[in-house]
Amino acid sequence: MNMTSPSSTLKSLRNAVLQQEDLNFLLTNRLPRAGLTRLMGRFSKINNPLVRSASIAVWRLFTDLDLSDAKKQHFDSLHDCFTRELQPGARSVDTAAGVLCSPSDGIVGECGTVVDGQLFQAKGFPYRAEDLFGSATAAAPWRNGSFVTLRLTSSMYHRFHAPHDGRIDHVTYLAGDTWNVNPIALKRVERLFCRNERAVIRMTLASGAPVALVPVAAILVASIRLHFLNVLLHLRWGGPTEMPCSTQVTKGQELGWFEHGSTIIVFAPGNFVLAQGIEPGVRLRMGQALMRLPGAA
Repeated sequence: MNMTSPSSTLKSLRNAVLQQEDLNFLLTNRLPRAGLTRLMGRFSKINNPLVRSASIAVWRLFTDLDLSDAKKQHFDSLHDCFTRELQPGARSVDTAAGVLCSPSDGIVGECGTVVDGQLFQAKGFPYRAEDLFGSATAAAPWRNGSFVTLRLTSSMYHRFHAPHDGRIDHVTYLAGDTWNVNPIALKRVERLFCRNERAVIRMTLASGAPVALVPVAAILVASIRLHFLNVLLHLRWGGPTEMPCSTQVTKGQELGWFEHGSTIIVFAPGNFVLAQGIEPGVRLRMGQALMRLPGAA
């Protein structure tokens, strides 16, 4: 006789719920998003063994959480687990000079070419780069550039890293909403990335080529940490906030983290091409080849 464990039953129920798009959208977007996000930010930092253990246990029921590559196995809080570091060598960074590597773990969403300033969040749902960046001037270097959208699920490693050697020149923080950024919401909410809280990180590679990373927050993502500015960007900032800087970084260097899970959109000039195998639905790990620089084999 086959016996089904309680955890298997709960995961089956979870999957059944998640597959109901209307219910999924209702549960994750028709709630007081900003208030719930602030509450989650405070709750996740509670440093109590019972709260921590119960929270991680519930989290495991609803996600495929794998902590085997975490630097430590005992966490002070749920937040400590969400923002975990990895064991040395857990990710391999492609060191080839002609490779722009993935700044994070993630699932590839829409990717390809920005056409006259327009790109897509999902099939049939375009948005303008100037709306994402905050102005036409800020988006100009990538008007006909290349882009890749990387979605981080809640169970993934949440830290993001420099995609290449270069200099970080400027950060723009743009206040916004906290819509869920899962594929269901991307097919229903127009210009979703342009509505949500986000940061625009502009950097210049040694070749002089401009590259941008746009971390986009989402529901339950209480803040974005950027080490090189030593600030915590969160919903209580009014924005837009302009933060000039000049910080040299090396490929694979940690830049910051999301509190929970979300999205990073990578922009490069049009003469950068997607690396082999980069297409929607592909799972990547930080450090894998994402794009190839002009002239790279």
